[in-house]
Amino acid sequence: MRKFAVMFSALSSLSLSIYSPLSFRHSSNARPATFLRFNFCFRAMASHVVGYPRMGPKRELKFALESFWDGKSGSEDLEKVAADLRASIWKQMVDAGIKYIPSNTFSYYDQVLDATTMLGAVPPRYGWKGGEIGFDVYFSMARGNSAVPAMEMTKWFDTNYHYIVPELGPDVKFSYASHKAVNEYKEAKSLGVDTIPVLIGPVSYLLLSKPAKGVEKTFSLLNLIDSVLPVYKEVVAELKAAGASWIQFDEPSLVLDLSSDQLQAFSHAYSQLESSVTGLNVLIETYFADVPAEAFKMMTTLKGVTAFGFDLVRGSKTVDLIKDRFPSGKYLFAGVVDGRNIWANDLATSLSILQGLENIVGKDKLVVSTSCSLLHTAVDLVNETSMDEEIKSWLAFAAQKLIEVNALAKALKGQKDEAFFSANAAAHASRKSSPRVINEDVQKAAAALRGTDHRRATGASARLESQKRKLNLPLLPTTTLGSFPQTLEIRKIRREYKANKISEEEYVKAITEEINKVVKLQEELDIDVLVHGEPERNDMVEYFGEQLSGFAFTANGWVQSYGSRCVKPPIIYGDVSRPKPMTVFWSSVAQSMTKRPMKGMLTGPVTILNWSFVRDDQPRFETCYQIALAIKDEVEDLEKAGIGAIQIDEAALREGLPLRKSEQAFYLDWAVHSFRITNCGVQDTTQIHTHMCYSNFNDIIHSIIDMDADVISIENSRSDQKLLSVFQEGVRYGACIGPGVYDIHSPRIPSTDEIAEKINKMLTVFATNILWVNPDCGLKTRKYTEVKPALSNMVAAAKLLRAQLTSYK
Repeated sequence: MRKFAVMFSALSSLSLSIYSPLSFRHSSNARPATFLRFNFCFRAMASHVVGYPRMGPKRELKFALESFWDGKSGSEDLEKVAADLRASIWKQMVDAGIKYIPSNTFSYYDQVLDATTMLGAVPPRYGWKGGEIGFDVYFSMARGNSAVPAMEMTKWFDTNYHYIVPELGPDVKFSYASHKAVNEYKEAKSLGVDTIPVLIGPVSYLLLSKPAKGVEKTFSLLNLIDSVLPVYKEVVAELKAAGASWIQFDEPSLVLDLSSDQLQAFSHAYSQLESSVTGLNVLIETYFADVPAEAFKMMTTLKGVTAFGFDLVRGSKTVDLIKDRFPSGKYLFAGVVDGRNIWANDLATSLSILQGLENIVGKDKLVVSTSCSLLHTAVDLVNETSMDEEIKSWLAFAAQKLIEVNALAKALKGQKDEAFFSANAAAHASRKSSPRVINEDVQKAAAALRGTDHRRATGASARLESQKRKLNLPLLPTTTLGSFPQTLEIRKIRREYKANKISEEEYVKAITEEINKVVKLQEELDIDVLVHGEPERNDMVEYFGEQLSGFAFTANGWVQSYGSRCVKPPIIYGDVSRPKPMTVFWSSVAQSMTKRPMKGMLTGPVTILNWSFVRDDQPRFETCYQIALAIKDEVEDLEKAGIGAIQIDEAALREGLPLRKSEQAFYLDWAVHSFRITNCGVQDTTQIHTHMCYSNFNDIIHSIIDMDADVISIENSRSDQKLLSVFQEGVRYGACIGPGVYDIHSPRIPSTDEIAEKINKMLTVFATNILWVNPDCGLKTRKYTEVKPALSNMVAAAKLLRAQLTSYK
């Protein structure tokens, strides 16, 4: 039996490795071909996956989307690629032995936007007249169009995934406008796979929304609960009619610190749904943190709910609540396999936890699951053919996590794969003892930072006077935030250099020419503080990780950030240090091309940490301090090279904020301290910039101010300038600030008048001598045909306002 189990495990892994997501071809109506049916030797064990990556192992969906948006392919082509990917994902789960397989976790852009379309909650500006919502309206909401801007985009809880924020108010008329959830359930069923349809739960949907423009801030969106529930009931009724036996409501908001009114909204919503879900097994899924005791008590007493899913990786304290008061006869979906990181599961430890839980809930009521959707991990480790074998043995991507989930479920049923468990234990022992992980000098340097404050010697107002004299900038100085469009030619140059197909001399020549082009363009546009455009960089985190010790990299470890945008997070496996300067050469080259100030461009330690897969064998703040010391060395070398303005991006500062308020102060303390470490030794005349994008910053504004940067540029445009409200409410700020004047994540080009109007609103809040004018974010993902006119209009708007301010004097 043991020999056969080993063979089955190997075959399961093999099927995941060789299967091509595009091997199912089907007719133009985008319906995938039927699976070949197999008789498995083992019935599926009690295993479950919250969700799965949808981009594809080689980013097939990304390229299909961008081809469609560019008009190079039609909707049928896009639908075909999407259907093939869905089919491949379901087949992977079947092959891995997963019993409870989700559907409706695929999305063309974002799962919250999918819920908005299901509910027909389309803002009036998109001109939707009713009926089934199609790609035109869907993508206009996500990306904007030539006539109207996109909906706001912000971070999904504390991840680097961005969701499209619903805009709701008392006048919204909800209607069943997208049958995607039912259609995908039927699609899977036609392939022989009975799935659990997944819906964003009604209460989390409302809590993740914002009041539409013109709606009073005091209006509670939870007042809309009785308006959205009829649509949910329609969806549930259709799923039941289609044959569904389970339904999964994702309610991640249950891990937050909720008020009694918010908890009551959950009780009310699910009591109203109770009669509709009769005959269905209902799973309420939570993730990303512990569920507070009051929320746990409320949710586990809901009638009509069959099962509860918990993140037992980031929410390990929830185990105590389960032991104390888990309801008899209910299913527990135990999320013991990490959906947020790429380290191989410690199978022995997880099995021990599961066995303890089994004694509480019963053998037939325990289901092994992932801690959250695997959307947040890379897709398949088998595609990493050139990775260091020792490091690779420590890892598990989404495809491998399916195997881990099922291996644990089989072990619980007495079918433990001893060879698989032994190999897992050996990998953990290897990682723990590997000399490449620990550097004692780095450990000591980082430990010395604890308990010591690191700040620049002079206050911000005095520094700004020194910088004003040195940089000689006008009122409302203009700048951009780092990257310029990355053309196909530049990407090709980088690939060829990395593959040793061109010499270093040829590479340097090509990159220098591109920088020169970007510098000349900025001078022609009359931008005041320039950037070099970052043509040498593949990604704002990966580029630095490649030059730091303690990092490993993937070839295909792509993770969706938003829409078609994917990132390839580095893997921090060991202590971090900087062997040599990383950016000084290119910054110096760029500065030599112009008399205008040229910003040195760095990624800050907190963002490098939060946008990497981070080691889990030491506290995150220790790793962050190590990175901060490496960036500090780089900042000081840039200053020595004559770079007078240095931008240290902390785009992910807010992202790492713990979801529970009791844990937030500690995080903000070490995160802000890490940033200050990077620049505490520079001269007053060196201007330190930082940048933050697409998150809710108002509640941490005092920590942002405490970072003590000279200039903060921050997303403001896509969120309808809500950043300004925090300063209108009395927050005092003495350094410079550049709230973004237009949204770079949309192809839409704003007019001069539109930008001028935004700057005028800013001038009602900020003094003229501290306000900067810049886009919301870097320009890497845009085309030059969009960038040139947008920046031209931005500069023209700044000059218009500058002239008006001068004339007033």
